[in-house]
Order: sequence, then C-alpha cells, then structure tokens
Amino acid sequence: MSSAALLNELRLAQELVTALVEALDDNSQRQQYHSELSPLGWHLGHCTYTECYWLQEIVLQDNSYTAPVKTLYTPGLTLKPERGKRLPPLDALLQWVLGMQAMNLDLLNSSSRLLAEHPLMQDNYLLHFLIQHYNQHYETMLSVLTQRALLADTQAFRVKVPFRALQPITDNTDMQPGHYKVGGRAPTAYDNELPAQKVTLGPYSIARKPVSNSEFLAFMDAGGYRTQSLWSNAGWQWRSQLTASCPDHWRQDETGHWYGMGVRGAYELDGTDVVHGISHHEACAYATWAGARLPHEHQWEVACRLHFLEQTGRAWEWCQNPFYPYEGYQAFPYEGYSPPSFDNGHYTLRGGSFHTRPAIKRPSFRNFHEPFKRHIFAGLRLVW
Repeated sequence: MSSAALLNELRLAQELVTALVEALDDNSQRQQYHSELSPLGWHLGHCTYTECYWLQEIVLQDNSYTAPVKTLYTPGLTLKPERGKRLPPLDALLQWVLGMQAMNLDLLNSSSRLLAEHPLMQDNYLLHFLIQHYNQHYETMLSVLTQRALLADTQAFRVKVPFRALQPITDNTDMQPGHYKVGGRAPTAYDNELPAQKVTLGPYSIARKPVSNSEFLAFMDAGGYRTQSLWSNAGWQWRSQLTASCPDHWRQDETGHWYGMGVRGAYELDGTDVVHGISHHEACAYATWAGARLPHEHQWEVACRLHFLEQTGRAWEWCQNPFYPYEGYQAFPYEGYSPPSFDNGHYTLRGGSFHTRPAIKRPSFRNFHEPFKRHIFAGLRLVW
C-alpha cells in the first residue's frame, strides 16, 4: 500500500475513533461502564497521545505536546477508575484531539528529512503501527458502548422469532501431519507475530465453522453452567464467583426467550450466527461438553491460511495455548506491548470479530486476553 493510501487509512482510523466520542456528552465520555474498560474519552485521548508520542517525541525529539498529558494517557501511570475524573471537558478534549491529528497528518505529508530518515519510518512501519493501534481501540470502544447499552437495558424488548438450541454439528476438515509456516511479515506485523516460524503439526481435525448461538444454547440447556466436571478448577471458581449462566451480552425477555444487546441496544439473536461474549473458561467448558478441545493457535492459523475455515471474522476465537513469545522474539518498537502478557495468564485469540477493522484481520494476528475476559467479542471453534 502506498504512503498516500496509508495516510488516508490513518485519517479514516482517526475519524472513526473521534466520531464515537463526538456523539457523547461530557458525563458519558468520562464514565467507566465496566471495571475492565476505560472511559471512551480516555481511549480517544490515549490514541492521539500515542500518535504524538511516536511522531513528535520519538521521531522528531520534541515532547512539548506530549509531556503535559503523559501521566493521564500512559496506561501504567493512571489507573482505570481515575481516568474519567482526570479527563478535560469534552469540548477541550475534542479541540486538542483534532488539532493534534491535523498537525500529525501535516507532518506525515511533509518532506521532512528527519522524518523520512528515521528507522521507524522505513517501509512505512510507523503508519501501519498507528493505524492498527487506532483500530484496536476502536473495537474496544465499541465494547464499551455495548456495556453502556447493557447497563441501560430495561428488559422491555420482546423476542418475535425465538431461536432454538441445536446439538453441535460435525463438519470438520482433517489436517494432515507436516511442517507448516506461521507468523507475520514486516512492516505490518506486530512484534509478537515475528519472526515467522516453521512448526510441526500432527494430524488433527478442525471445525469448518465456529460454534453458533444455537449450539451454545444447547450447552446451556444441558446444564453446562451447572456441571462442575466440564470446567477446570480455575474455570469453576470463576463461574461460581460470577454466577455466569449465559454469554455476556445475552438477556431474557419476560417469556424467557433470549435476545442480544449491542452498541445500538437490544436485537434478535440469530441461532446460526457465531456466538460471542464468552470467556476462555466458558469456551473450554463448552469444548469439553462437545467432546473436543480448543485449537492451538498454530493449528488455527495453518487451517486458515489453507482456506479451510469459514466465518473467521465474526468473533475472536479463543485458542488453547497461553500467549507466548516466538523463538527469536524481539520487542519492537517498545517493551510495553507484548512482554507484560507473556505470563502464562493470557490466552491467544485468532481471527477477528464483526467489529474488527481490515488492517488487523490477518491470519497471523495474535490477540490476547486473560481467561476471565468476556466483554470482548470472543467465541470459539472446536478441534479433535
């Protein structure tokens, strides 16, 4: 993709994130709607700060715009519950954001030799990085808006066409044992996708489609949330503490029929659509109930690259393995993105959701979350 096309992509990424906050009032932009999520105004400020940090402070060695807001928009320096209180008024935030974004686009459009010769600008690496950073926060902000809708739900919605439970359908692809290549390529890949690896996989069978709403309802109706033997010890402890009994965004109307809650409020659930809103614990329990397991992320990537998987962009798909560094891994462009999560406490997700932007939807992209996270748009696919 040319530099001009990438600049247009960055401009679009800026606009998408900014538009989500422009539609709010001041109280809403600073409200924390979920304990694991930051206020929407903070996400916008953080994205703009990050753009300024790399372009102005790192590349051009000028911290005059970043220093005053560093403690607010650097994740490790302000805790999530404190972020909303520290945000500037909405009008001031938007004025700062739009001014910084315009300045940065002008910088990128300029013929600055210092900019052009910096290592981070080679092969347009920094443009790819910033676009993807905005895109990741855009999806997270939509999960914030989903949580906002859940809190506002009055359960007045009435389901007109209930969907029904359906036992898991066996429709698998048998993968032959062999040596395969996985991993990303510069300049688009994040550091945790590199270097590309050669892996040896034994024979396995992977479902062509992810688990659907109807199939997950069958697990619920069969007492899956009440059957301890289906759960790991950590999973059962989590389920007991949370008293979870359905995906995060599912609700029941007065007749007991299930409906979904999204960014725009209540909607009819389609039984054939991919289930999302479940944790790694729930995904593992479902897989055990179905007589299967979750895939290792390399099994998923190889099957995806060979075009054996369907509906890979409807929900992030939990994988069996913890998030870990590939052999030869080197943190780039900073230590703070991947290494803190190489702790055996985060699990990999692959694919992307219906809210994931195209720049991130590639077979090698590695999302990662702690196993109890269920506000994300995540589901599962089975392997035998």
